[in-house]
Amino acid sequence: MLRRLKPIIVLLTLSLVLAGCNRVGLAYRNLDIIIPWSLNDYLDMNAGQKSWFNDTLKEHLAWHCTTQLPGYLDWLDRLQQMVDNNQVTDVALQTRTEEAKQAIAEVARQITPSAIELLRGLDDQQVNDMKQALAKDLRKRQDEYLKPSLEQQIKERGERMIKRLDTWLGSLSPSQQRRVMAWSTALGEQNQQWIGNRAHWQAQFIAVVEQRQSSDFPQKMQQLLVDRQSLWTPDYRQAYAQTEQAARSLIVDLMAESTVQQRQKLAQKIDKVRSDFKALKCLRSVSV
Repeated sequence: MLRRLKPIIVLLTLSLVLAGCNRVGLAYRNLDIIIPWSLNDYLDMNAGQKSWFNDTLKEHLAWHCTTQLPGYLDWLDRLQQMVDNNQVTDVALQTRTEEAKQAIAEVARQITPSAIELLRGLDDQQVNDMKQALAKDLRKRQDEYLKPSLEQQIKERGERMIKRLDTWLGSLSPSQQRRVMAWSTALGEQNQQWIGNRAHWQAQFIAVVEQRQSSDFPQKMQQLLVDRQSLWTPDYRQAYAQTEQAARSLIVDLMAESTVQQRQKLAQKIDKVRSDFKALKCLRSVSV
């Protein structure tokens, strides 16, 4: 799953793309930066399915490493240039974000036929187990992100963002930390909209998998995995656009207030990601 590329890429965008992972090679081998969903977390495959999955995965990784990684290096160069020239603007961030989304969509289109084939071959017990695993995951997220009071949700969201930003910028100044908390406060009940939309998508996903032998299964699964936004709830669709704009505004403000040392650290982190990508060898020996 793209645990967010999660959602594969300055700062918040990199956190989304790389899931805050500094071990790009490890993340790559685990698919964390190239696919926006994960079957391994929810599906217990039998020996035959695992063998097929590993062989298919090698093919996808070989395709991705040889055809997609060069574009990621170019993307990182453009990101680096924004930081070096102190031109982290809303327009520039929008452009980088759209480029990242296009990269994620390309990977999703490439791997979805294999996901469809795997899902279509599941037996009833596997589907039931997957349904229970998804429900358990949803309950865990509800407990973590919705049970606390709104005030606590806002506090924890801000703290999570400060921690992510510390990784890329170093320690934030008191003023920068206040800006992050203002961002978190402005998002309000975003947790509710996010979890609600996740539950909505999971219900549709399970309903389609339960009808996996139907003739329109490939088309429906294609929409679920590639065109997910078309199935978002109206509330989440509106909240997502506002959240994305708020994130860009936050990054622009933080970078405007950043110190030379913070920008140097960010440049070093970007360069480290670039070096890790360049060090990847496009071989067919990757397995999970």
